[in-house]
Amino acid sequence: MAYPLLGRLGVYKRNVTLPIKVLTHLRAFSNGTYVLCKSSPPPQAVFFPPSEGAMLLPGTFKNKVAFITGGGTGLGRGMTTTLSSLGAECVIASRKLDVLEKAAAEISAQTGNKVHAVQCDVRDPASVEAAVTKFVNDVGLPDVVINNAAGNFISPSEKLSANAFRTVTDIVLNGTAYVTLEIGKRLIKAEKGAAFLAITTIYAESGSGFVVPSACAKAGVEAMCKSLAAEWGRYGMRFNVIQPGPIRTKGAFSRLDPTGIFEESMLGRIPVGRLGMPGEIANLAAYLCSDYASWVSGAIIRIDGGEYVSMAGEFNELRTVTKEQWAMMETLIRKTKGS
Repeated sequence: MAYPLLGRLGVYKRNVTLPIKVLTHLRAFSNGTYVLCKSSPPPQAVFFPPSEGAMLLPGTFKNKVAFITGGGTGLGRGMTTTLSSLGAECVIASRKLDVLEKAAAEISAQTGNKVHAVQCDVRDPASVEAAVTKFVNDVGLPDVVINNAAGNFISPSEKLSANAFRTVTDIVLNGTAYVTLEIGKRLIKAEKGAAFLAITTIYAESGSGFVVPSACAKAGVEAMCKSLAAEWGRYGMRFNVIQPGPIRTKGAFSRLDPTGIFEESMLGRIPVGRLGMPGEIANLAAYLCSDYASWVSGAIIRIDGGEYVSMAGEFNELRTVTKEQWAMMETLIRKTKGS
């Protein structure tokens, strides 16, 4: 499940047991993907070591401008770092300017390329318009637009208020629409193309209990991207989506799994046997936004170590059956022939 990264809610020891009432009222918001406490990975993980170095050639994004919402933390920061290292002049946006400016300075020092910080509340169309006007005046219209800002919390749906539901949809669905429309209209007027990318989640496709506002909003984002890929291709714009599975990022699981009680079972259902890393998402994002992917548009790409298909298959739990148990079952099955 693509679990948007939230920021730190608190620090819990792994062996702490919280009352169920506390767990069901945990609420938090942010940008990125979710993270749990570290568990020992299944043995097959050794066959699939992560590789986070930049995949594309140096200079792939030279003379290109990239705009990334939620670019100061989590997956957004990872994507910004990779694009900057490949030559892009990046502009990162979120509500917290101090966090953005610190991240921009650190990424610039690491990559040697300028990273700009612009304050923007994607829920507010006026704030989006002001932010876009500012960075366009500074660096020009973008060649790459990554809608990564997100908000999420876990809660039984019967406990959701209208305001709680609206808070998530305002950030995820409306925010993505405001950014996309504001920039897209300017690109059309200037007769300039661009690559748009949205970061959603696996459960945008399947749906999921306990994160209903997020599931609804992310599904809407995917529908919008597919629709605009069909409509705005004539203007030189491409639209694609990445559905990340669980990614190990600093602070992420502290919001959606503060006690770490779900990570072990999660690792057990991921065939690759480990969580994803920010650099892996960043490499895929860089490819989709590059000229190498100029024939890729309207695509929704899942990157989750096989988690989705593992959960979807009706008989996949048979992987826990031992050799001895298989031998016993085969004997029983043979006895049923002809009956």
